[in-house]
Amino acid sequence: MSRAVVIDRPRELRVVRTEPQLPEYGEAVVRVAWSGICGSDREVFAGTRAAGYVRYPVTPGHEWSGTVVELGPGTDQSLLGKPVVGEGFRNCGRCDSCRRGDTNLCEAAYDETGFTRPGAWSDELRLPARLLHELPADADLRAAAVLEPAACMAGAALKAAVVPGERVAVVGGGTLGMLAVQLLAASRPGELVVVDPRQDRFELARRFGASVAAPDDDLEPFDVVVEAAGAPGTGRLAVTLTKRGGRTVLTGLAGTETAPLAPADLVTSAVTVFTVFGASSAAWTHAVRAFATGLLDPAPLITHEFALEQAEDALAALGGKVLLHP
Repeated sequence: MSRAVVIDRPRELRVVRTEPQLPEYGEAVVRVAWSGICGSDREVFAGTRAAGYVRYPVTPGHEWSGTVVELGPGTDQSLLGKPVVGEGFRNCGRCDSCRRGDTNLCEAAYDETGFTRPGAWSDELRLPARLLHELPADADLRAAAVLEPAACMAGAALKAAVVPGERVAVVGGGTLGMLAVQLLAASRPGELVVVDPRQDRFELARRFGASVAAPDDDLEPFDVVVEAAGAPGTGRLAVTLTKRGGRTVLTGLAGTETAPLAPADLVTSAVTVFTVFGASSAAWTHAVRAFATGLLDPAPLITHEFALEQAEDALAALGGKVLLHP
């Protein structure tokens, strides 16, 4: 028997025993090593996730790593026994968005592991094998569980398209911001600054090749600014920190904006604004390659570890990246 965390409805969580999963055509079963917790999982538990983006009862877990233990017909049998991570969006692969590579913008009905399909807060996870990304044989699966948010930031890095020598800023020094810093550092910017009011982020930022500045510091405009905070006002801050003709990438989802951006602000600044929603297959590939080659190390961002039976305690843990260890 296997175990799985089930949220029957908001604020109602239990650990249940489940039968072993059998893969169907094109599917794989993964033994979960580690699974992560992020803000969207807390929204599922609290009942604040937008309607249409969750289906109760649900086993959460869209951030995970593990090992392939069973494969169905129509799959690459060489994956058996391999360490893997996997994409969350159950994209159709046929629509215009998917065919042009924007698999995160699939035009089919929203369908994602951990929200509308059973996720990785469980001993085993069944999913389409085509969504798997193989890791090196000696990969640190604990660190690899953070590759899902890293893939989102890889999407931001790809859109930022930093040229060596450019001045770059990341707004937000949390987990997403620090993942973005590592990926952007690989492009050799002339200066890389984390803009965050918490000066305790300095040591970690320096470890990843960046300095830290407060939002109210007198900062010269940057060629590229990536917003990775998702707090009220950070989107506007990112645009105002971008020099005329520069590039801004917005990744956060702030609930409210005290001072929203007006179209005139964008026109007069001539800033090109990109947005990131989730991670495409290309972004996943970028993140996995960076991890495999040592350019990306999420391990220092992990602050808490809990057993599967402690999922409710894990949801209440604050600060850093929280993992469950089935």
